[in-house]
Amino acid sequence: MGLVQIAQHADDLGRATAFYRDLLGAEPLATYDPPGLVFFDLDGVRLLLDAGAPSALHYLQVDDLEATVARLRTAGVEVRSEPHVIFGHDDDTLGPAGTDEWMAFVVDSEGNLVGLVEQRPRA
Repeated sequence: MGLVQIAQHADDLGRATAFYRDLLGAEPLATYDPPGLVFFDLDGVRLLLDAGAPSALHYLQVDDLEATVARLRTAGVEVRSEPHVIFGHDDDTLGPAGTDEWMAFVVDSEGNLVGLVEQRPRA
């Protein structure tokens, strides 16, 4: 079994599409309006923006957490939690052994919390 799709609430589909286009650096895969559905690709998993969906907390992997947070802050995005270490990977159970898992949290255009994740080699 595998993950196919994550649905995220979006009151304003155009505004949410612009936010996720900027965050992901990619155009939507498909837009169906009506009924008001926008799909993005997250490495083979669909992100669905839909007014009828509940708010979901999803975590997106980024290559450079500080740079991503700085770029979003400059664009006026609310940073709810600055980059910080969540835990270290002593083995390969949840990530590469010898790395630390760093996270920050931002608020999307629709008021949903979004986690940003980077796995860094331990200093």
